[in-house]
Amino acid sequence: MRTVKDAERVVVVGAGLAGLSTALYLLGAGRKVTVLERETTVGGRVGVHAGPGYEIDNGATVLTMPELIADALAAVGADFESVTPAVRLRRLAPAYHARFADGTTLDVHTDPDAMVAEITRVCGADEAQRYLRLRSWLAEIFDAEFDRFMAGNFDSPLDLVASPAAARDLATLLRLGGFGRLGAQVNRRITDPRLRRVFTFQALYAGVAPARALAVYGAIAHMDTSLGVYSVEGGMRVLARAMADAIVTAGGELRLGTEVTGLDFDGRTATAVRTASGERVPCDAVVLSPDLPVVDRLLPPRRRRRVLASPSAVVLHGSVPSAVAARWPATHHHTIDFGASWEETFAEISAGRGRGRLMSDPSLLITRPALSDPGQGFVRDGVRHEPLSVLAPCPNLDSAPYDWSALADPYAAELLAVLGRRGYDGVADEFRIDHIDTPATWQARGMLAGSPFSGAHVFRQTGPFRRRNLDPRHPNVVLAGSGTVPGVGVPTVVLSGRLAAERLGVRTAR
Repeated sequence: MRTVKDAERVVVVGAGLAGLSTALYLLGAGRKVTVLERETTVGGRVGVHAGPGYEIDNGATVLTMPELIADALAAVGADFESVTPAVRLRRLAPAYHARFADGTTLDVHTDPDAMVAEITRVCGADEAQRYLRLRSWLAEIFDAEFDRFMAGNFDSPLDLVASPAAARDLATLLRLGGFGRLGAQVNRRITDPRLRRVFTFQALYAGVAPARALAVYGAIAHMDTSLGVYSVEGGMRVLARAMADAIVTAGGELRLGTEVTGLDFDGRTATAVRTASGERVPCDAVVLSPDLPVVDRLLPPRRRRRVLASPSAVVLHGSVPSAVAARWPATHHHTIDFGASWEETFAEISAGRGRGRLMSDPSLLITRPALSDPGQGFVRDGVRHEPLSVLAPCPNLDSAPYDWSALADPYAAELLAVLGRRGYDGVADEFRIDHIDTPATWQARGMLAGSPFSGAHVFRQTGPFRRRNLDPRHPNVVLAGSGTVPGVGVPTVVLSGRLAAERLGVRTAR
C-alpha cells in the first residue's frame, strides 16, 4: 500500500465524521494535527439545525456500527463515557416500523427471533423461514467484504487478488452472487413484496435502485436489519461533538468558522493550506474531507471522469405538539411509510440527466427522536412539543434541475397532504417546519449535484474503481469522506478516516 512518508504536521480540512475520525487516528499516532472547518459547528452531514427552543439533527438519523466511532476515540485513549458530551446509546427495537399502502405494518427487528415472530404474523411461517436464509446470506456477504473491501485501501483493482486472503474473499463474493443485482438476489430468497422492500430500500443509501445495485450492497441491509440501529441521547450531533472534544483533549487544534480557499504547492507536493482570512497553515500533508466538488476546487485543475451522483433528498425539519403526534400511526423512532409504487419511484428519482421527477407516490422516512430520547422534547407556550423530520428522496440537480427556491414550500405542502391522507391527522396544521433542506441546500454546501449521498455506487464507482484516497499526482494529499473509499454512510465515512490515516503511515488496530 502506498503511503505518505514523514507526515508529522497534518492539516485536516473539514470536521465532519470523516475528518474527525482521521484526526483522532493521527493524534493517536503522535502527529501534530490542525482541523479547519468552514462552519461554526462540527459534524458536516451529521450536524444540527436550531429551532425555537430545540435542536434537531440536520443530516443522518440512522446509526449502525457505533463501535467504529468507539475505535476512533480509542486511538487517543478516549471512550464514550470520558468525552464531553458523553455518548449514550440505545439499541432501537424495532429498528424501523414499516407501513405499506395496503394498510399492513411490519416492525423490523434486528433480533432474529423477534423478526421471525413478526414476519410469521404478517407474512406467514414459510416466509419467516425464507427470511432466515436471507439473513444468513446477508451476513455472509458482509463478512466476505468488510475487512478487505470496505475497511481496506486500494492502490489498483489488482489489489482485489493481491494476496491469497484477498483472492479467497473475492471468490466467496463471487460464489455468493455479490456482483449480481441486489434486487434479484433478495427476490430469490424471499417472496413477499413488502419484505423485499424492507431488505432493499437501503440501496438508496448507495445511490442506486435495488434492481441495479450490486448485491455486495446487501452489506448495508445487514447493518440495518441484523447488526442493530441505535439512537444517541441528545441526537446524532453528539457523536461529532464528542469526537471533537477528544481531538482537543488529545492536543489537536480545531478551528471552526475557518474556510479553506486553496492549497500551496511546491511542484506536486502540498506545502500549506490557505484560508479565507489570508492565513497560510504549513503542513507536511493535507487531508481533504469535503465532497468532491470542493476537493476539485482546491486541487490544481485537471480533466477528470464525470462522477454519477446519487439521488438527493428533501428533508422537512421542525416540531409538533406531542399530543398531536401521539395520534399518528408513526409511533417509533424511525418509520418508513411506503407508497404503493416501488420500481416506478426509483425510476423517477434516479433517471438520467434532465429526466428525473419528484416521486408521484412518495415513500418517506419519518423520524421522531424524542420517542427514544424524551430529553429532546421541549415545552413551548405551555405545550409539550417534540422534534420531527420527514425525508423524501428526490432527484439530484443533474437529473432534475428544479428551481428549489420556488419549489420547496409547495413541495413541503404536498408531502404534508400525502401524510394527512395516510393517517397523520393534523400534520399539515400542527407540524411547524423551521428548516427545509433541498438539493439546493446541499449544492450550496459543496455537495455533488446537490446530493448529500455523493457519488452513486455503480460498478465503475465502487471499491477500487471509486475516487482514490491518495492521488498519485499529489503524493501528500489524502482524501476522506463519502466521495472516496469506501463510500456513503456513517460507518463508511468513519472508516474512510481510518483509511486516510493509514495512507499517512498510521498503523491502526483491526
